Amino acid sequence: MYEFAVAPAVTQIRRRGVEITEVARGSLAHELELEAGDRVIKVNGRVVRDYLDFRFQTGGETEIILEVRKRSGEDWELDIERDEGEDFGLMFEQIVPRQCANECIFCFCKGNPETARPSLFIRDEDIRLSFLYGNYTTLTSITEDEMRRIIEQRLSPQYVSVHATDLDVRAFLLGVDKKRADISEKMARMLDAGIEIHAQVVLCPGINDGEILLRTIDDMAGFYPRVKSVAIVPLGLTRYNTDERLTPVTPEFCRRTIAKIETAQRALSARMGTTFAFLGDEIYLRAGRAVPDRKHYGDYPQIEDGIGMVRSFNNEFDALLRRLERRAEKNFLPQLSGTVMTGTLFAPVLKRALDRLNRRFGTRLHVVSVENNYFGGDVSVAGLLTGGDFLSARDSLRGDFLIIPSSAIKSGDSVMLDGMTLHELQEQLGLPIHALDLKGVEKSLESRV
Repeated sequence: MYEFAVAPAVTQIRRRGVEITEVARGSLAHELELEAGDRVIKVNGRVVRDYLDFRFQTGGETEIILEVRKRSGEDWELDIERDEGEDFGLMFEQIVPRQCANECIFCFCKGNPETARPSLFIRDEDIRLSFLYGNYTTLTSITEDEMRRIIEQRLSPQYVSVHATDLDVRAFLLGVDKKRADISEKMARMLDAGIEIHAQVVLCPGINDGEILLRTIDDMAGFYPRVKSVAIVPLGLTRYNTDERLTPVTPEFCRRTIAKIETAQRALSARMGTTFAFLGDEIYLRAGRAVPDRKHYGDYPQIEDGIGMVRSFNNEFDALLRRLERRAEKNFLPQLSGTVMTGTLFAPVLKRALDRLNRRFGTRLHVVSVENNYFGGDVSVAGLLTGGDFLSARDSLRGDFLIIPSSAIKSGDSVMLDGMTLHELQEQLGLPIHALDLKGVEKSLESRV
């Protein structure tokens, strides 16, 4: 869970059209005297709701009529002829997420501290964000207009939180009635129109596990290859989750789940040529088990949902070591000394990797496992660590710099979930801080070659 770049007042009535935020100098839009703050209202008589509409309605068109409301309030109608494929050179305002109407008993937003920023309580249920970023929707309240839009604009794939195909169980998990919980006709309509679907199950012990889970996997497999994959991720509870219907995920539960699902995965692989139903990395790590090999994950269809990230990291790290071996002079990194902080779940994986780097190149990179005190509970992933969490581990710092996971930083900004900025954290710790992923680390190392 992470916040999205949204308009600051999502409760206000939306103005017509979509606002231009940037015009590239020398572009077609610049020649038309369009400016930041103008709003595109219609394209060829069709209403524009967001930049996806603009992209779809102008795509492939060489003769276009734009209806624009200038920031001055003046209305323009522009009759445009452009070369095929010529870009307008426009940037538009961010999409304001459609709000979720469910009351999911496991919703992570219910686990936020009361002092969290308002944006962390936004629960999106938006088919556009599903297409753009892989956000999951439940389809319980999808409108006819949204359904037509998915099909017409080919917003494929869609990511759907199924959770259970047993309607009683699904309705219970989502906090809705069985009629709303039943999305079988909606899914069939999308699949028949050629829209691909990736499904998700948030696994809640004692509710949708065991035979319910196996039935869900089997039901989804019946739609393969139109349903491309199923991600099975564990329930995450913070210390603020007090719902007695929820049971924490334990290492023993994870081991039982792996044993049960491995049997199903072998059968699916033999029948369909794909693993199809993938367990989240967190399940293997909590169970104390090694993650599967590269072949298991295929083309990593659910990596954004934490499926195969550890395997991908290990493979990429191996490749990094090979590249450094080929390009490096002997002992080119012996003075590199610093601390790398990460969540408790990933820390052992990262430590094994960096120990190999240290042994080979003489570096002194020290891994620190950081407890999540902000959310508490069983939250242990790196992306949910906050500035306060990093500060609480300051006594473990070694070396000349600190690396923290880039996933803990808001995309496009330098702020963490508790509102602390990277600059503020650096001032309090008194040493350089870099928010990096593996590619960033590699770039930093290779710059020293």
